[in-house]
Amino acid sequence: MDIFINEQPAGITLESEKTLGDVLAGIETWLGGSENRISGLRINGSIITGEFLAEVFVQDLKDIERLDITISTVPQLALEALCHSQELLRAYENRSFEDRHGIQNEWEASPAAHFLSEQIPDIYALLQKAFSGEMLLPEMYTLLDERIRELVDPRTEFHHASTLISGIAARLEDLPLDIQTGKDRRAAETVRLFSHTAEKLFRLLKLLKVQGLALETLSIDTLPFYEFIGEFSATLKELLAAYTAQDVVLIGDLAEYELSPRLLKLYTTVKDELT
Repeated sequence: MDIFINEQPAGITLESEKTLGDVLAGIETWLGGSENRISGLRINGSIITGEFLAEVFVQDLKDIERLDITISTVPQLALEALCHSQELLRAYENRSFEDRHGIQNEWEASPAAHFLSEQIPDIYALLQKAFSGEMLLPEMYTLLDERIRELVDPRTEFHHASTLISGIAARLEDLPLDIQTGKDRRAAETVRLFSHTAEKLFRLLKLLKVQGLALETLSIDTLPFYEFIGEFSATLKELLAAYTAQDVVLIGDLAEYELSPRLLKLYTTVKDELT
């Protein structure tokens, strides 16, 4: 049996493997914790779709002359899943009420939905609400557009986040005063926006690393990058806990003196590395 990965000879020597499932399990182990996944199969030139995977897993290797395996990065698969979901959502929007249920079922049974449920559960949950009419579609489109932009060009998206970062850093500095003066709505919005901004920043950093940015060589305030990130994440959790407990003094100290300056230093350091 000849094995090809992304159209190139794999150079894999089989030992005790007897079925296709044995081979694929070995390749999955080889991929390990990398940002790569098996995304397609062809056996003797025939494309294998998801509904037939269980059958071909037990197929004897003696019956396979050529095995073509497609491997994609997780960001590539995420982009495909989001674009497919967006396409179905637009079809859902333009169909009659009677036809919408069928499109919803099509999405729920799709590989895109399965991938999102495992890899991006927050977007999956929101898409479920959008397809069931529990969420406004324009809001969902905005979220999908943002995630797609991040996946298509994380460097540009990172640079364009400058105003967002500086704005939320300023709001963090104002957070103690907002709480003390009874501006509860603004304070809650600041915490929500900061949480959204931090999540976005971490998503972009992960994508930039996949593209080759050597984050492990960076230092921020004399700290190795990942040590800085660990302290930043711990402080973020501490802020959210303090906000839930309405510990005004701790919220003020963390927001103004810890998170705001760290957010700016993190963003500036990575941005300088990208230029």
